[in-house]
Amino acid sequence: MREQQLAAGWARELATVAARIGTFVTHPEPRARVGRFLDGALVGGGRRNGWQLAEAAHEATPYGMQRLVASAVWDVEGVRDDLRAYVRETLGDRAGVLIVDETGFLKKGTKSAGVQRQYSGTAGRIENCQLGVFLAYATARGHAFVDRELYVPASWMADRARCREAKIPRTVGFRTKPQLAQTMLHRALAGGLRPKWVLGDEVYGNHRALRQWLEEQRQPYVLAVRCTTAVRLADPDTPERHRVVTLAETLPRAAWQRHSAGAGSKGPRWYDWALLPLAREEQTPGHHALLIRRHPTSGERAYYLVFSLHPIRRDAVVPIAGQRWAIEQSFEESKQEVGLDEYEVRTYDAWYRFMTLTLYAHAFLAAMRARQRPRKKGLRPGPRSSR
Repeated sequence: MREQQLAAGWARELATVAARIGTFVTHPEPRARVGRFLDGALVGGGRRNGWQLAEAAHEATPYGMQRLVASAVWDVEGVRDDLRAYVRETLGDRAGVLIVDETGFLKKGTKSAGVQRQYSGTAGRIENCQLGVFLAYATARGHAFVDRELYVPASWMADRARCREAKIPRTVGFRTKPQLAQTMLHRALAGGLRPKWVLGDEVYGNHRALRQWLEEQRQPYVLAVRCTTAVRLADPDTPERHRVVTLAETLPRAAWQRHSAGAGSKGPRWYDWALLPLAREEQTPGHHALLIRRHPTSGERAYYLVFSLHPIRRDAVVPIAGQRWAIEQSFEESKQEVGLDEYEVRTYDAWYRFMTLTLYAHAFLAAMRARQRPRKKGLRPGPRSSR
């Protein structure tokens, strides 16, 4: 009986999601196909290319699925914004955080928009791949993506013939990964998604313009930075800048306290932490601090710049720094469960279409999981990243 109720609830929610997306699709045929696309993405097992999606939908050829992604008329930006609204409705929480990160998609050939040899966290080395920058929302109820942007390297922007072949609009200019992140964060904030914190790794933390923009928005953040980052302490007797690694090496034993960064797959993740107040860099109101994490056995360290409108307490900010794992788990889930990395599209617009539909499928799974678990404080443990 319980299984039947779950299956019925699954079917109703999936029909609701398909209907929401369908309001942005102009013609009846592709509108009807949206639900079948989601069904195929959620089947699991095997790849989710045009043939497999068509087979799951009992269609004789892949052409309909391919048209849905490549050329059917529908408002991809509207679906993207509705995805954000859906995630907020199903997972929303006052303590929610937004997390930005990128992931790689290994590709063969040179035709796919933005593809080139570049570092991929998925492979852990330089590979021929596309890179996407993603924004995820995480709360105690779950986590799901709310936005995506394709990173197009500067070498592509200098080759207009190549851009035309991949159907990259002339209005698209080169943007760094932090600039893409800011674009998505701007959409999220403008769309009413006000997170408690914004989190990101060194790619984003070391971009001063992004940090400054967040402060102008009065948006608290915990962003990782490189060990060579220079900061000024909030001590008037030491106005000069110091590298964060130098500060960490000279801290007395009493400056460190052991805290858990949250539950991991093997229990609490214990580290030693130090928190140093920093001088205010800009004229915007707020508090700044350097948070340092040290592994209790290896001594390996990580560094974070923290901004808050309120005084920053170590015991309060340490669990926030540990929540960045949620986007790593979202990458792993979306690749394994809905085929985020199994697309066979080459053009710029088709990449956005496939990603948007697939991310909605992942958000649907997150919503169903949230309904099946009781509300509780704190985020669930997650595995290591497969980025």
